[in-house]
Amino acid sequence: MRMLEVKQVDSFTERPFCGNPAAVVLDAAGLTDGEMQAIAQEMNLSETAFVLPSERAHLKLRFFTPRKEIPLSGHPTIAAVHVLLEEGRISLPGGGGTIEVEFPVGVLPVEVREEKGRPLIVMTQKRPEFLRTTATEPVAVALGISPGELDPRAPPQVVSTGTPQLMVPVRSLRVLERLRPKGEFLVRLGEEVGFFSVHVFCPEAYGNAHVHARHFAPGAGVPEDPVTGSASGAMGAYLVRYGFLSGPLIVAEQGHIMGRPGTVRIEVMGHGEEIVCVKVGGTAVTVMAGELFLP
Repeated sequence: MRMLEVKQVDSFTERPFCGNPAAVVLDAAGLTDGEMQAIAQEMNLSETAFVLPSERAHLKLRFFTPRKEIPLSGHPTIAAVHVLLEEGRISLPGGGGTIEVEFPVGVLPVEVREEKGRPLIVMTQKRPEFLRTTATEPVAVALGISPGELDPRAPPQVVSTGTPQLMVPVRSLRVLERLRPKGEFLVRLGEEVGFFSVHVFCPEAYGNAHVHARHFAPGAGVPEDPVTGSASGAMGAYLVRYGFLSGPLIVAEQGHIMGRPGTVRIEVMGHGEEIVCVKVGGTAVTVMAGELFLP
């Protein structure tokens, strides 16, 4: 019988039971892909992070949803670095600094900044790629709204900062509240257009933020994700490219409609088609710790 240490962390929040929960499996070296997938299915959260040694960076992270591995993800990155700091496995002079993390998409820096006595963890994502656009009608049908409720200022478009995700701007918070996504339609559309998940947003917020969002990944076994880091980076790049916001700092809300409010800090460097860097940051809190037993 093998034993692994696992923690559950709520990312993009300072309060337990808010934000986005992720499981973090420490010392995952030696696990097979099948075992990682089985553990992620057992955890039954939108994502589980596995911490591994790296020959190219300080550590390596892999991410699994209940159904599949994904190449880059935000909230389990925040969760994993939070746990490693909490466990004393990362030691940074003065409480801040930068570590290099190996992801399936390559090695990227993750910063730890001190803010109000807590670590603010900020990941640099891959340079945004603006990929295929798609017609509004099939997107609206898949989301259970009318085409006229999409924001006409910019098209639905796949944007990737490591994971391709469909960006869909809508007219208002009221539209976001009324979304009734059809999972099978979204899966089929993703296969046709080439995206992993759908990020829907509007430049309004319930609180002190610039934008509110919802996220759906039914093909990965995640009907709705509470607060999404990788898609927030792509959304920030999209909002700046199409002139919704100017940056460099964008504050995004997500999860409120699900009862798990969270806040994401998005830093966008550049403008128009010349967006050179996107960073996504947030705080986290550990809510559970335990031991995982494997045969």
